[in-house]
Amino acid sequence: MSSATTTATRLTARDHEVLPVAGAWMLAITRIAFGFYFLWAFLDKTFGLGYATPGERAWINGGSPTTGYLSGVEGPLAGFYNGMAGMVVIDWLFMLGLLGIGVTLMTGAGARVGALAGALMYLFMYGAAIPTVTNPFLDDHLTGALVLLTIAAIPAAWSTLGLGDWWARTAPAALR
Repeated sequence: MSSATTTATRLTARDHEVLPVAGAWMLAITRIAFGFYFLWAFLDKTFGLGYATPGERAWINGGSPTTGYLSGVEGPLAGFYNGMAGMVVIDWLFMLGLLGIGVTLMTGAGARVGALAGALMYLFMYGAAIPTVTNPFLDDHLTGALVLLTIAAIPAAWSTLGLGDWWARTAPAALR
């Protein structure tokens, strides 16, 4: 490798200052985007906004937010997921999960807990998707879980563009 190539790829002191800031902003934007994704799912399933849930199947109109997805699961875990479809307690847990994950990720307050809960929800959805269709192992549920685990692991992802710093100062230690 020539010295010109080595010099061109070497990070400068300024790069070491700018890159963490840019990374924090990108993680924060990603956190907010995932938060919107979960919050939108909550709103659409609650009010039947016509995207994934038509109005007549809205939760407020007596629809079950879990029946459609869980009753259609096939594969090795079908019995487990099919048995939960439409159960009131599962509907409530799912909807509270969507709301809580969405709010924590969008605001940054409690984002670590929200990101971990979101990763867990994605892993449950991955289990329902086995066998995967487009790849023998990896699908969007696993990649979503990995992104949320990354957000949970890096404090700058919660404190940038949000209430993460305030949350870190005021929340009980178990919820930080």
